[in-house]
Amino acid sequence: TKTNAELVFIQEIETKTGTSTALGFANIYESVEQAKRVEPEYIVERNNPKPKEEAKE
Repeated sequence: TKTNAELVFIQEIETKTGTSTALGFANIYESVEQAKRVEPEYIVERNNPKPKEEAKE
């Protein structure tokens, strides 16, 4: 099942030393408002994409 990326809040990603694999933990919410009530503020901020800077001329 596909879900909206805005509703996925990544908690942790751990890479395994010496391998090309990683193990992660994330929470998926029904709404962004629900996530903001549950998740710590730093997790919410970390999962918001930063606006792209305009190309320098």
